[in-house]
Amino acid sequence: MDEEQLRGATIRDVDLSGTRFVGVVAEHLEITGEFDRLEVNGVDVVPLVAAELDRRHPERARLRPTTTAGYTEAFTLLEQLWAGTVDRARGLDPALLHERVDDEWSFTETLRHLVFATESWIGRVVQGVPSPWHPLSLPWEQMAPTPGVPSDRDARPGLEEVLELRSSRQAWVHDALDGLPDAALTEVRTVPDGPGWPPAGKQVPVAHALDIVINEEWWHRQYAERDLTALIHRQEQT
Repeated sequence: MDEEQLRGATIRDVDLSGTRFVGVVAEHLEITGEFDRLEVNGVDVVPLVAAELDRRHPERARLRPTTTAGYTEAFTLLEQLWAGTVDRARGLDPALLHERVDDEWSFTETLRHLVFATESWIGRVVQGVPSPWHPLSLPWEQMAPTPGVPSDRDARPGLEEVLELRSSRQAWVHDALDGLPDAALTEVRTVPDGPGWPPAGKQVPVAHALDIVINEEWWHRQYAERDLTALIHRQEQT
């Protein structure tokens, strides 16, 4: 693109690998996503951003475990952090828990997606369950419709129903870690046959699957906290 005007644009869920922005001007530029390298005026800012996130959120240091005990501690910490977030959500009108902020997932959609993430990487990969899905599980929005994998985007379950489901899937994590030797973290598991995510036959190290769920849990809580602040303000204005 040359001399295009993108002022005020929102670019969502795109792969920009290898993209170069040259001679661009931005009074304000907001980027969220995952980056191996992000070079701004010749400086890779990824390590700088990671260090700043660690400063703002000291718990992140405990979310990079290398032992089974460390993973158990990390998931327990995430559960404690989420408990505070859920307490904030309980103060909202239940209808607001289904509302989106800036077209991001609603609070209940976020919890349903975390159920799907746990089913995918713990149930399907670590525990080897071919079809671990609950009907309320919610894949990411760009996932193509897949027979055998639920994707009911019109469902409006109550908070307690979703929390009960989520609690059952959080228990899967602890069950998977219970008695798991440290050496097993480097084992490579083959995703079983059947439709779903990750694709059947994919080779996934156990630690990698656990790390993905930790990453999903931490980031989606950040987004949920951000959006709850907006929803609380919205409720106070009515």
